[in-house]
Amino acid sequence: MTDPSNETSDLLRRAGTGDTAALGALLESHRKRLRRMVRLRLDPRLQGRVDPSDVLQEAFLQAAQRLAQYLREPKMPFFLWLRFLTGQKLLELRRRHLGAEARDAGREVSLYQGAMPEASSACLAAQLMGKITAPLQAAIRAEMKLRLQEALNRMDPTDREVLALRHFEQLNNTETAEVLGITPSGASSRYLRALKRLKDIIGQVPGFLEG
Repeated sequence: MTDPSNETSDLLRRAGTGDTAALGALLESHRKRLRRMVRLRLDPRLQGRVDPSDVLQEAFLQAAQRLAQYLREPKMPFFLWLRFLTGQKLLELRRRHLGAEARDAGREVSLYQGAMPEASSACLAAQLMGKITAPLQAAIRAEMKLRLQEALNRMDPTDREVLALRHFEQLNNTETAEVLGITPSGASSRYLRALKRLKDIIGQVPGFLEG
């Protein structure tokens, strides 16, 4: 089986020489993970107005334009760089569509030399509710989502972000540590604590486990 890191390195090398097919394959190999991040961090007020595919298209275009700069001085793994560019596009789209309202659209999480839209408690609650397959009345579902959101709001912000990165974006521990600027052991401890807290939260929401 081909080592994904070796395959990425080979595609990067070829893309750096102007191989557009290699660049396309490289970007496409990360589309699924990045789409998951966009869906998690897209402002709820923009859902239905902004297509995640359009966000990724703009991010990939910028990545193609800035690839040579990245290759000269790669400060982070390629996927995390792509993720950073995608987060910047999310912020740009939020400001473009919401204007002055964007200041109240939620906090931003500082990453590297820029920022990333926060995975809000509302988005996390929506993701959790999406995992319920049993049919529920709209009023019951709305009440459960509100209870989840309120409980998630009481979590430590860093723990909530670790939960978003590991459990929902499915970043590995090393990637999570680099994103947050902490040690891998610190990221692992944070995740275990956040996961335990999430289980406690779910257990406190009446009817959630049954759903």
